[in-house]
Amino acid sequence: MRIKSTKIALASAAIIAISGCSNAVAGDAKYDAGATDTEIRIGNTMPYSGQGSAWSLLGKSEAAYFEKVNAEGGVNGRKIKFISYDDGYSPPKTVEQVRRLVENDEVLLIFSPFGVPTNTAIHKYLNAKKIPQLFVGGGGSKWNDPKNFPWTMGFQPSFLNEGRAYGQYLAANHPNGKIAVLYQHDDYGKDILGGLKQGLGPKASMIVAEASYEVSMPTIDSQVVQLKASGADIFMNFTGPKFAAQAIRKAAELGWKPVHILNIPAASIGSVIKPAGFEISQGIISGGFLKDASDPAMADDPGVKSYLAFLEKYYPGADVTSTGNTQGYVMAQVLTQVLKQAGNDLTRENIMRQAANLKDLEFDMLMPGIKIKTSSDDFAPVEAIQLRQLVGERWQPFGPVIEATAGP
Repeated sequence: MRIKSTKIALASAAIIAISGCSNAVAGDAKYDAGATDTEIRIGNTMPYSGQGSAWSLLGKSEAAYFEKVNAEGGVNGRKIKFISYDDGYSPPKTVEQVRRLVENDEVLLIFSPFGVPTNTAIHKYLNAKKIPQLFVGGGGSKWNDPKNFPWTMGFQPSFLNEGRAYGQYLAANHPNGKIAVLYQHDDYGKDILGGLKQGLGPKASMIVAEASYEVSMPTIDSQVVQLKASGADIFMNFTGPKFAAQAIRKAAELGWKPVHILNIPAASIGSVIKPAGFEISQGIISGGFLKDASDPAMADDPGVKSYLAFLEKYYPGADVTSTGNTQGYVMAQVLTQVLKQAGNDLTRENIMRQAANLKDLEFDMLMPGIKIKTSSDDFAPVEAIQLRQLVGERWQPFGPVIEATAGP
């Protein structure tokens, strides 16, 4: 399968290669492997196949954005060569593909590799090699540990912080509720569940039932039946896209109508809500940090206009409702900013120095009040969360932006 707009070839290993030539960059330059006067090679892994394939839109959107960057002259006169391989959301495959990127393709850095378990598998390897593991596509709290892992940086709000935000909201607004939690049985699910308990604080006893699942399972119907039987009137749906849609449908089939909170990675209108059914999804609450380009109320927003123009030119046919496409776009914008700041010092050490020096930056598709900021002792670019509720076919923000970096 080939998608022309993003130059993706999906085979046993999906490869995206966007490159070109430019005039040599003037002045003295410092390079590590993966950078020259004319090119910057960036490596990436994505689940283009397998259980996590719904998240592969991140990589496709990123590829399209780098195509735009190259068409406009590149970064400081250098074109970006974006090499993205399919890892099938399998940690052993991720290790294999990342070694290939580092040792064969000799990329300057690994950008936006997706998944908590998959990134965990390459975490120590990349830090030992002193190769940036930059803007991890997954909200594990472990990505913000500059003291022990100075070559790894996350991007989106950590799952721990996201869970805290939901806990704080529930403790304040549903203090007498009974909570049932469905979560993925890995660091991803455990992080957000731990954050929920921290956010609830003394109200953590509100949790009356927990059920986990493995990504290899075909269905989570039995878990939803179990959670409904607990008598809970609040359902925390901490899952991936496929299982989130299943859980929404199963809850409706059972006639269970709890306060339903869905985590950010599974809050895509296009990948989750639409397949599950808009009618049975009404009132679901989630967090967010990205604008909704399909919201008619945002039609005149300059950032949304810019994003839609990008899609039309470089990614035709893209699902405008997908948060995966939007997040990939923003992440590619932020990496481009890091490369611009790096100037002619394209060493890996300077890449990390610049990534840790982002000061209250605003980008097209970040929600109002949410900015990118990092420092040498805080590797979390996005820490704020905006709560939203599904109304009709779109997410409607409500309440204040939550900086859930600590317990209640």
